[in-house]
Amino acid sequence: MKILNKNYINGSWVDWNGDMADVHEAANGDVIARVPMSDPGQMELAIAAAHAAFEAWSESSVEQRVNVLGQLHAGLKQRAPEIAEAVSREVGMPLKLATAIQAGLPATVTKTYTDMLPEFPFVEQSGNSEVQYAPVGVVGCITPWNYPLHQIILKVVPAIAAGCTVVLKPSEIAPQAAFILADILDETDLPAGVFNMVCGAGQTVGETLIRHPDVRMLSFTGSTRTGHAIAHAAADDFKRIALEMGGKSASVVLSDADLEAAVKGTVSNCLLNSGQTCTALTRLLVPADRHDEACKLAAAAAARMTPGNPLDEATRLGPLASAQQRDRVVDYIRLGVAEGATLVAGGPDAPEGLDKGYFVQATVFGNVDPNSTIAQEEIFGPVLCVIPYSDEAEALRTANGTAYGLSGAVWSADQEKAKAFAAKLRTGQVTVNGGGFNPLAPFGGFGHSGIGREFGKWGLEEFLEVRSLQL
Repeated sequence: MKILNKNYINGSWVDWNGDMADVHEAANGDVIARVPMSDPGQMELAIAAAHAAFEAWSESSVEQRVNVLGQLHAGLKQRAPEIAEAVSREVGMPLKLATAIQAGLPATVTKTYTDMLPEFPFVEQSGNSEVQYAPVGVVGCITPWNYPLHQIILKVVPAIAAGCTVVLKPSEIAPQAAFILADILDETDLPAGVFNMVCGAGQTVGETLIRHPDVRMLSFTGSTRTGHAIAHAAADDFKRIALEMGGKSASVVLSDADLEAAVKGTVSNCLLNSGQTCTALTRLLVPADRHDEACKLAAAAAARMTPGNPLDEATRLGPLASAQQRDRVVDYIRLGVAEGATLVAGGPDAPEGLDKGYFVQATVFGNVDPNSTIAQEEIFGPVLCVIPYSDEAEALRTANGTAYGLSGAVWSADQEKAKAFAAKLRTGQVTVNGGGFNPLAPFGGFGHSGIGREFGKWGLEEFLEVRSLQL
């Protein structure tokens, strides 16, 4: 068991001698680490360090920032196996996938900013005005447990690239990757105070971070409920906010689509990271006359997702990240049955032979009422709702018929037809016929799914204020 009784403040590891939180291994519930449950005083120190470091870092050269990010990229690649195993144990993602996604994607994103930064127009001309892009100030970053390092990198890297200083509060459920990141940054040429990390509860150190007057922006990924609270707190001090929150994304299979390919792609997406993904395609919308066929295909695809310990090479579906999350998902499955949906695959019981840990069966519901709870609320587990529709107008109403708007998918034999339908979806990104993920494209949501965008130049612009000089 690792005892991580330190916070990273002003370029140094600062001992913490107070309360600690247990970090559990998702596959068996064992305690694998302990991290600080810091008090507001620790957060105050971190904010003061970031505030003191801002002036100098905001005036640093692009070359200096690129150098630091290049060093970070090298460190992330070097420690990728350690990162992947830590996240796999904490969150439950199978190790092979965790290596590619939980460890690989943060390094990829960092590299996009080292490549982009030298070409970014921090100064532009518009008529007789010089338009300047200036760093917003001290940025408070609050990150979730499902993609713990990836979501940190999406905030910390562009913030540092923009010339901001950062105070990070990682999730205490899956915190080890944040400690590895701080360790890597400690070995770079990043000046003291530019990056700070304080581990603790949202009600204490998180509250201090979001309300502190020296914090000029809050970047948050997590639940819509917490995002709502952060937005209210930020409004009191007119802080900038970037919020990436929940989703209830629809995968719409049009009548001419390859149903087998569409169902296979949707199930794979829905069950990625055991459904603990905000962009998961959790609603499969199919023509009513193909509903039963779609359910059979979905059940077969779910059956191929072998559950087990995420460190086992044969595992395709790992556990959930915590007992609380497992219980929440199981309650939704029971509610789905009570609401009258047809249980096609899975159910509330743990997979056979996996009573230890936080396992939930891959579950498929058919004949789901689009207005039912399981079709409207984010479950954040391996649960797919198959919803029949009568025509494309109804499919569009159903797809747009939730408070969320983070992601979606459209499937059709006609690419232009699929694109035309996608253009009507009130969502921040749409996968068309299984199109590949692009780390340079903007990522974010409509409605209750968030405010702002991450990735690429849009992610950098979130951390910049615009100033014009009239010449």
